[in-house]
Amino acid sequence: MIGTKGGQELADRISAGLAAPVRDEIRAFAQRLGRSHDALAVLFYGSNLRSGSLEGVLDFYVLTDGPREKGLWPRVAYHEMEIGGETLRAKVAVMRLSTFRHAAQGRHADTTIWARFVQPCALAWAIDGAGDRMREAIASACQTAARFAAALGPGKGTERDFWGALFRATYRAELRVEKPGRELQILDFGAEHFDGLLPAAWSAAGIGFDADDGMLSPQLLATERAALIRRWENRRRMGKPLNVVRLLRAGTTFEGGARYLAWKVERHSGIKVPLTPFRERHPLICAPVLVSAYWREKRRRQKGA
Repeated sequence: MIGTKGGQELADRISAGLAAPVRDEIRAFAQRLGRSHDALAVLFYGSNLRSGSLEGVLDFYVLTDGPREKGLWPRVAYHEMEIGGETLRAKVAVMRLSTFRHAAQGRHADTTIWARFVQPCALAWAIDGAGDRMREAIASACQTAARFAAALGPGKGTERDFWGALFRATYRAELRVEKPGRELQILDFGAEHFDGLLPAAWSAAGIGFDADDGMLSPQLLATERAALIRRWENRRRMGKPLNVVRLLRAGTTFEGGARYLAWKVERHSGIKVPLTPFRERHPLICAPVLVSAYWREKRRRQKGA
């Protein structure tokens, strides 16, 4: 059995991951977001982190100071910025670092924070002294994910087996409509990130394990496994209701949502739908107009083909 070695290996991995190279334009975007929200730090994640592209919609988490929020979080907004002569677009989630860390520790019914941030992310901007707090929060997300992977995964398997089991379970607990095998794409895209992450996180979390020729066996007592499964079942039952409420809330509070929908329609159909001040203020009312415009344009092009 490999004993618990503490969190130094995990801390080193997280430090390296958060320091991943990010394009200057993205750092400039993150800096503006951070300063406008009087934030502690801004995390950058998602497909554009993997590709390095500026196309599409960038993904940021802006983390602010203060006590934990009550109610639903994060607040989400769509932003456009002119940087270097190019219009960059981003979906921006804002929440307090104390809330983020609480969720990352698995102390909330919501699974989205630790399931998202056990995956690759970069620290795109931070004030002095915030880096250590961010590393601790991401370490908590990795340890929480690793604990549930130990309980939800096989008795013995590869790292990929355990992560795959975990992500399949989190997808089923949310409202995401993901194609079968989506979890394998995540592991393929982040292969270097995930290679060795599970044993490092288990060690930091105090979970002993056996390792033999690439096969891992977590050493959980029956009572420990049962307790983790109970905790997971509570989160699974709460997952979809939480997502529904969050989506309904986002439909009325997603700042810039109408502009986001208009851009999506124009990008996919080539048709530009003008946005009135009323449509800007009421994205739910605006949405059917934009969607119907998209389908009209699609039918017109199909007839002309």
